[in-house]
Amino acid sequence: MPYVSAPSDVARGHAAKRLAALATPPGALGRLGELGVWVAACQGQVPPEPVDAVRLVIFAGDHGVAQHGVSAFPPAITGAMVRTFLAGKAGVNALADAHGVAVRVLDLGVDEDFDDLDADTRAALTAYKIRRSSGAIHLEDALTRAQAEAALAAGAAVAREEILAGAQLLLSGDMGIGNTTPAAALIAAGLGLPASEVVGRGTGIDDEALRFKAHVIDDALVRAGERAEDPVETLAALGSADLAATTGYLLAAAQDGVPVLLDGLMSVACAFTADRIEPGAAAWFAAGHRSTEPAQSLALAKMGLEPLLDLGMRLGEGTGAVAAVPVVRSATALLRDVALLSELGT
Repeated sequence: MPYVSAPSDVARGHAAKRLAALATPPGALGRLGELGVWVAACQGQVPPEPVDAVRLVIFAGDHGVAQHGVSAFPPAITGAMVRTFLAGKAGVNALADAHGVAVRVLDLGVDEDFDDLDADTRAALTAYKIRRSSGAIHLEDALTRAQAEAALAAGAAVAREEILAGAQLLLSGDMGIGNTTPAAALIAAGLGLPASEVVGRGTGIDDEALRFKAHVIDDALVRAGERAEDPVETLAALGSADLAATTGYLLAAAQDGVPVLLDGLMSVACAFTADRIEPGAAAWFAAGHRSTEPAQSLALAKMGLEPLLDLGMRLGEGTGAVAAVPVVRSATALLRDVALLSELGT
């Protein structure tokens, strides 16, 4: 398996010098300046290229825990939303159209076969499908070890397809009713925390459902036991096919030196797991936004990432990352196109 190398320290150094030499007051660009330096380090060149080719992949799957009262919505919504993505009518489609982001949706573990779709659309959608739904993690493993490894490999293959298609920046999105439960469990397992510190309201559950959700996560952590020390075993015990594939996608991007803009809890849980599998992967990730889920903030802090946006969003789908794409483009344009103080002739 390829290993992760760090973004270029040489380019980072040159970019920092260029930032300091711009015809702007020292520090005036704030985090935009820092972000531009990160892009240059990831690209390995100064000034950085414009970030024109941005590609989002939405990994969809159902979750066994959704049958046990951890979500405000029924599992059937997953398939319905996949069709909405394909029709270009979801929230993330609107943002992606506004910001020139290509969108691809894949069914890794949705609990249906999409027989109503035309053959070509269905074949593309289900090309990497691992299984229908995942195990209810408080009662059984989400996946077998072989399924977890297959999902990781599928995500890596998808990332490399997008990179081959010219992606300069990758984003991951999610769709799966109940998915905040396994995502929070992945973070709790990796950080050694109880459910009470990571659990959030997901789609907007009430207090009683929140308490039950915490109970489910604690039961899942107890059931996983020492297997949580191995990140791949953690994915098998506590994750799902879509989360494992997202992890493989993010890890492959880091291995191939392509930066990633993370979304909310699911994206960050997978980034955190990717960094557990291959320490150093997080250097290739930037956080698009802060979600309302406590586990996301805990994992970001562990990886040393500060979100670019904090808008109180909790839609998922990749919307927070897509909303932050103009910030990345702005940072890159400033570092690339602003005159140097030495060029002013004063």
